Amino acid sequence: MILLLQAAPLALLVGLLLSGRAGPVGAVTAALAAAIPAALASLPAGSDGAGFLAAEALRGLYLALQPIGVMTGGLLFHAAVTRPAAGGTAPEPRRVFAATLLMGAFMESVTGFAVGAVFALAALRAMGIGGAVAGAMALLSLCLVPWGGLGPGTLLGAALVGLPVQDLARLAALPNAAWLLALGPVLWRLCAQAGIAVPPREKLAQALILLAVAALLVGGHWILPFEVLGILATGIPLLAVLWRLDPPRDAMARGRAMTAMAPYLLLTAALLAARAVPHPPGFRPYPDLPAFPVTHVAVVLWCVALALLAIRSDAAARLREAARRAPRPALALLLYVLLARWLAGSGATAALADAAAGALGPLAPFAIVPLGLAAGMVTGSNVGSNAALMPVQAALGAAAGLPPLLAPALHNFSGAAGAGMSFAVCALVCGLLADGTRPPQLWRLLLPSLAAVILIGTGAMLLLR
Repeated sequence: MILLLQAAPLALLVGLLLSGRAGPVGAVTAALAAAIPAALASLPAGSDGAGFLAAEALRGLYLALQPIGVMTGGLLFHAAVTRPAAGGTAPEPRRVFAATLLMGAFMESVTGFAVGAVFALAALRAMGIGGAVAGAMALLSLCLVPWGGLGPGTLLGAALVGLPVQDLARLAALPNAAWLLALGPVLWRLCAQAGIAVPPREKLAQALILLAVAALLVGGHWILPFEVLGILATGIPLLAVLWRLDPPRDAMARGRAMTAMAPYLLLTAALLAARAVPHPPGFRPYPDLPAFPVTHVAVVLWCVALALLAIRSDAAARLREAARRAPRPALALLLYVLLARWLAGSGATAALADAAAGALGPLAPFAIVPLGLAAGMVTGSNVGSNAALMPVQAALGAAAGLPPLLAPALHNFSGAAGAGMSFAVCALVCGLLADGTRPPQLWRLLLPSLAAVILIGTGAMLLLR
């Protein structure tokens, strides 16, 4: 009976999101209501239930401040640098590749929260590509979600399970890099459906570029902070590809290109400089939770974005637009974190994981990747996926005898991959298309990508256990 009570909040969350009867905020609010009796029933006898709920709410608020700061800073940066999409280009295979798996992935790494798909879709439509194929291509740009928006979801997930975030990101990069390589053939198949022939020589060139991105992603974690790896791994190949596609032919063209690149170079330099500061001062009210230093990614994003906005004549309008977009995702993020704190702190998630491990026996580790993929698809973000199920997955991995980092890393990979093809993101893309395309059409086109997540994640579990 207690297990049913402990499972009720997550079952209610998933059921409401799948049914379409509630959005992310409504669903997690209902789950929070169900989490109160679940948490109280999971506490040791004689515990102060009201005190526990209040204390964990404060800890959740503190934990949520960091990813909320990154998210709002990303929105400000996007408001400061966004430009009207260029039009009139031909749908050449290399341009489609650059728009999706490079430029879209780069923008997602900078801003997060599916902004990369918005940029990619605008570029594809400027080439005359529309419909479900364009939507599916745009969703491929969300292939580096663990590093999207400079990694607030990865940061939160590591904090929730008490693991070093750099180590968690480094391990998650292995299956993510393999999945990235598998997306090349998926894109070529979509190009064929759009009537765009990709010659064998071009396929080889694109495969080598993806290999370079994967190598930068995996190798970079040994020498650079994880937050900037998505930017660097996609940004360097993107610059090379764009230069080959449209090389500046005179000094004026080179000046325009440098002006367009300057905000991203400034942000990257500022992030690296901030990470180079040893032992920065910060706010740390809880010794067992990560500090909020003055050099935090959120602080850097806000400073750079506000500086860029200050030199724009339409800064006020751009600020208003960013402020309009921020409250709802910030509220959802806060509520997801609170749900995770109540369930994890009370012991409910550990009890569920132990029960699952006992029921599945030796097959328990095989549930980690499918559970992560499902969590990402129903919550719609890496932050939501990690907040909802990261503690469960970590406990499941521990009960199955896996290395401490493996289950959280696989969940971070598969949950992020699911978030990029989630109900919410697919609805966003269909809304932008505004041509009658429905999410199930996108999922049918992306079935090879979904299957690759399961196969690669499960393979990684077997190899690294």
